[in-house]
Amino acid sequence: MAGVNKVILVGNLGKDPELRYTPGGQAVATFSLATTERFNKDGQKQEKTEWHNIVAFGKTAELINQYLKKGRSCYLEGKIQTRSWDDKEGVKKYKTEIVVNIVQFLGGEKRENTSNTGDFGQDEPSQPVGGVSDDLPF
Repeated sequence: MAGVNKVILVGNLGKDPELRYTPGGQAVATFSLATTERFNKDGQKQEKTEWHNIVAFGKTAELINQYLKKGRSCYLEGKIQTRSWDDKEGVKKYKTEIVVNIVQFLGGEKRENTSNTGDFGQDEPSQPVGGVSDDLPF
């Protein structure tokens, strides 16, 4: 039986995406995404934020770099992947990332004292990038 490696996240960017290109010319975008859980504990409202390392490739990476900025909300689908390498001292290092294949831009940019209308003009993609909108679970 084959395994399933699928991640769905909805959160806010912790920093602007960084766009680089591989020696072969493929675009690679990386950024952090925060997901926040709100709950009550002992009658007190609590909040816990989890940070995720995100990576996207190709046209998806270029569109993410163009439209997503720090504080912006998005819906992501992808898979968990762990990379390893040896640092300068020969110590094995690991990094776990979410490799994105579908992105949906949500809401508007976070700005102080303004509402999030989601109005970004007609240049922004209205469909998920890299996938089909019918896959959305909500």
